[in-house]
Amino acid sequence: MAHIDSVTLEVTDLSSARSFYDAAFDLGDRLRLRETDAPTDGFRGFHISLVSSQPGDVNALFDAAVEAGATVLKPVTKSMWGHGGVVQAPDGTIWKFATSAKKDSRPAARTFDEIVLLIGADDVSASKKFYVAHGLTVGKSFGSYVDFKMGSSPIGFGLYKRAALAKDAGVPPEGTGSHRLAVDSELGAFTDPDGFAWEPVR
Repeated sequence: MAHIDSVTLEVTDLSSARSFYDAAFDLGDRLRLRETDAPTDGFRGFHISLVSSQPGDVNALFDAAVEAGATVLKPVTKSMWGHGGVVQAPDGTIWKFATSAKKDSRPAARTFDEIVLLIGADDVSASKKFYVAHGLTVGKSFGSYVDFKMGSSPIGFGLYKRAALAKDAGVPPEGTGSHRLAVDSELGAFTDPDGFAWEPVR
């Protein structure tokens, strides 16, 4: 079964990015950083979710990110599906913090249970077929959304219609240039129909 080892974010200032992530939340070796000057503008077509087991943890992660310098895109709110908020890191990456739980069952902590990468696809059906051909197995599929079975992978992965993903993040869907993201996995090196690069695990 497919396995995503880590994601690599490409940033213009490596020192500042490291300082932010050290202060905001620790993903350990699941998050890698490298410098780039590749042009990018607007929505980069993806966001990364940190899924926690209770609302207090979501609040703790959100507050730590904002205190470290992130910009609020969607404040933490309660909804029918749960509790969550969205921020944009100083390097431009969009992070979502969420839980389906309604109440806390223990003291709040800056912890999470899952990391999920969602990328925006212009043609979800075509992208789904592409990833299936590259060895991924579909778990759930609802037209504009696809969730892949990732087994023991430390990072979950799914597709969402680009415009819907931008709306979920609270940003306009327009964007050009580099995604400034590489997905590190044992699937090898390839680029998907929307220009997202996958690289061998280093």
